[in-house]
Amino acid sequence: MRFQLAALVLAGFVLAACETTPDGGGSASGTGAATANAGGSASSSVSSQSLSGGVQPGSPEDLAVNVGDRVLFGFDRFDLSAEARDTLEKQSVWLKRYPNGTIVISGHTDERGTREYNLALGERRATAVKNYLVALGIEPSRINTISYGKERPVDPQSSESAWASNRRGVTQIDSMGAKLSN
Repeated sequence: MRFQLAALVLAGFVLAACETTPDGGGSASGTGAATANAGGSASSSVSSQSLSGGVQPGSPEDLAVNVGDRVLFGFDRFDLSAEARDTLEKQSVWLKRYPNGTIVISGHTDERGTREYNLALGERRATAVKNYLVALGIEPSRINTISYGKERPVDPQSSESAWASNRRGVTQIDSMGAKLSN
């Protein structure tokens, strides 16, 4: 227990030392649904009472709508902003509540740069997300990573706002095991 706490504190210091303010507002984290938690009024704890609109607890929709399934990155960056770390801390609480599940973290970039460069940057982004979740106590064996580089944009336009939304790390449910644990 002490080792996990020490590792968490150390990871926080290391990541805080690396943090810079990304260009173009890329420090924001978001949810899978564009309208979810738009007012920021959602509680940081995950509970059945906080679920919105009939979302099943422990489902991919629960993660996306009630916790947030993605974090955004600055241009050419893979360090985690304070807002991204906050979203990942909420994800760790959710993942601890459902310990039988595994996840895949996908790293994405905007369209600028070569395919090879963007695949490598996407991998660094996915790995940064994974490392932070592991530092928060999530078993590494529960987390897989993949980079899509610039191949799967959420916004295909060529604009600053589109590029900002495409620079992301997305946490997806891979499997939840035979039974959810509450």
